[in-house]
Amino acid sequence: MKSIVITISTILISFSLGFAFKSVISEKAQKVRKVTGIGGIFFKCKDPAKVKEWYKVNLGLEIDKYGTVFEWNQAIDSTKKGYTQWSAFSDKTKYFEPSTKDFMINYRVENMDNLLFELKKANVTILDTLETYDYGKFIHIMDIEGNKIELWEPNDLHFAKITGGVTK
Repeated sequence: MKSIVITISTILISFSLGFAFKSVISEKAQKVRKVTGIGGIFFKCKDPAKVKEWYKVNLGLEIDKYGTVFEWNQAIDSTKKGYTQWSAFSDKTKYFEPSTKDFMINYRVENMDNLLFELKKANVTILDTLETYDYGKFIHIMDIEGNKIELWEPNDLHFAKITGGVTK
């Protein structure tokens, strides 16, 4: 009789813990953030060097060969730095293709692998394969109006090292 009570108790406890664990995981899955911020603003222009110089002289941007990087503190954890890249591209660039637009936005994302799984389930057009660098993971998608979007899961510590940013 004692072994039956122990067995039934064990089953009930296991079932309860399993249900509680599933509820916590389901709740957490619903709260997963996808886009966490703007990772970059990219636009086409006739003379990128001249445009970058104009922004340097008139708006005080510190320009390098790629454009400039804005450093900020992350809202979710203000002890961590985040970065947004600003870049002027030649109007002849093919980097924005197949979009015909003169701009492209790079969105910072969390957990690229899960996001890609969800995007594929939703039949979002994925333009290339995931590329991984020391400073993060990248992939390109298209929105419903033909805008090419760059998704970036950043490694901010490494990005700061290569752009001269300072991190905590």
